[in-house]
Amino acid sequence: MLETNFGELMEFPNSCPFKVIGTADDTLADRIVAVAQQLAPGDYAPTVKASSKGTYYAISIRITVTSKEHIEQVYTDLAAIEGVNRVL
Repeated sequence: MLETNFGELMEFPNSCPFKVIGTADDTLADRIVAVAQQLAPGDYAPTVKASSKGTYYAISIRITVTSKEHIEQVYTDLAAIEGVNRVL
């Protein structure tokens, strides 16, 4: 697990924005939503922006987290998706 201070800085539950940067792939947003659904079932409408050269996608999604451990799990699971370079 990650060692973060989220528990000290945030109140839970909290709808947190996550930005996922990954290789441009038309299925990337769907794979991110699938992980979000496993971690926190809900209706998701991510926004997708392509880089200027179209090589990467920046996908923004809001996920409701319930604890420090939950938010750390979201970061870990999103980062594990194939093609993801960074989770912010």
